[in-house]
Amino acid sequence: MVETDREAPGFERIVPKDSTMERILCDCKFGEGPVWNARKNYLLWTDIAGDKILKWTPGEGVSTFMHPTGHANGMTYDRQGRLVVAGYGSRTIWRMEHDGRIVILASRYQGKKISTPNDIVVKSDGSIYWTDSFGALSHPWFAGDDVQRYLDFCPVFRLSPDGSTLTAVADDFESNNGLAFSPDESLLYVNDTRKRNIRVYEVQPDGGLKNGRLFYQMEKEGSGPDGMKVDIEGNVYCRGPGGIHITDPKGKLLGVIKVDDFSNMAWGDDDWKTLYVTGHSVLYRMRLNIPGVSV
Repeated sequence: MVETDREAPGFERIVPKDSTMERILCDCKFGEGPVWNARKNYLLWTDIAGDKILKWTPGEGVSTFMHPTGHANGMTYDRQGRLVVAGYGSRTIWRMEHDGRIVILASRYQGKKISTPNDIVVKSDGSIYWTDSFGALSHPWFAGDDVQRYLDFCPVFRLSPDGSTLTAVADDFESNNGLAFSPDESLLYVNDTRKRNIRVYEVQPDGGLKNGRLFYQMEKEGSGPDGMKVDIEGNVYCRGPGGIHITDPKGKLLGVIKVDDFSNMAWGDDDWKTLYVTGHSVLYRMRLNIPGVSV
């Protein structure tokens, strides 16, 4: 059974009493960046330390999808169904074409090498947003050959739909990490692992972000925020102390799904009601009542 801490009435609307957490074993050192492929019915996720992308297909099990990857981290798909990846160790944003070719989409900002792209989302207009922190530069398991810091801030970057313009749309972070759009894409949630909070920004018509404010502050002890997702009702799911913190669209904590040692999550299956959760050496899946925002 899924263990929870219920903070507010109605939490069972999201997490049913009879929900179970299935454990899928895998050869993984540090799982991250899960994303569901709705066209071909499988899940991909990264093993940052193992420098590979893993694949889980229902009825077939786990296999290696790609190796090496440049210590890939967050992943998503664009509107053409191409895999878009935050190159944590390679310090790039790259895309896998349908024929398997790898295309570098971004690697420098104002002539300087970007830091270590962490998590990534694609807006419906084709623009790409990602968090760029210093995380991999000091960790030998994740870093590439160059660990020099060229930027002195941790921005949220936006790459224009045509790939020609890279903009820092927010920069008030110490260690930005997970990010997710609201269902109508009017808001962008961004969390900060060191500050232990989630901020929310209003997305402007030109793709910029304005009026950032505190959305949710986590406890001082335990795991800091990491992976983050949103369901179709606008509830926000984020890693925090004790497990997956679920808040309503106003930032009120509804409850916590207890999960030990996990990093990120993704919606999946035909109805988008299955939540896949990556741990260091394991993959979990559980059925919930409210669908997530589809990829």
